[in-house]
Amino acid sequence: MDYLIHQLVDSKRSKEIISEILKDNDSWEDGKKTAGSHASLVKNNFQLNKDSHTSIKHCGEIIKIIQSDQLIKSFALPKKIHSLMFTRTSSSQGYGMHIDNPYMKTGRSDLSFTIFLNNSNEYQGGELCIQTIQKTEEVKLNSGQIILYPSTSLHSVNKVTNGERIVCVGWIHSYIRSNEDRSILFGLDAGAKGILAKNGQSPELDLIFQAYGNILRRLGD
Repeated sequence: MDYLIHQLVDSKRSKEIISEILKDNDSWEDGKKTAGSHASLVKNNFQLNKDSHTSIKHCGEIIKIIQSDQLIKSFALPKKIHSLMFTRTSSSQGYGMHIDNPYMKTGRSDLSFTIFLNNSNEYQGGELCIQTIQKTEEVKLNSGQIILYPSTSLHSVNKVTNGERIVCVGWIHSYIRSNEDRSILFGLDAGAKGILAKNGQSPELDLIFQAYGNILRRLGD
């Protein structure tokens, strides 16, 4: 399975975001409100109301950070970053195995992402579990790190046994629908940029960038 783990927000800013969203105590609600019919049966957490001033402010900030991140742009080829929400998973809470809705009111879900806002040592449990053909990957990251993975994957969040897990989740509508096609384009782009950094511009490299652009044009929405 292709996924990307990357430091997106510095730890200082992550702590500031946590402090600010927790102050808005009246805007936290049952996470089941935004879950589909199946997911609502296995979802047990709290989320910040998407229409609250606090949510709109900080989701907008995070979208801008993602949009300016060159590695994520190369990996995800984002057409739209949407449906962001802040969630809190407290002791004895979790989110059972489910798959994200392919189409949401705000866009298609090609890639899902989770930004871990507090450090992994601040709570027990709460791993993001992504199911592959042969095993289940368990991911628990530190403050400000993001994981992006295909929305086609079954996934869950282990129960928190102590402390509280605070994250921002969201989805990306990519210019490239196919996970396999995105992976090929990411490898081609990374390789070409590596050659450019090492050897500089060349006519041969121009042809590689031309091919990349034309493949993207052909495969894209």
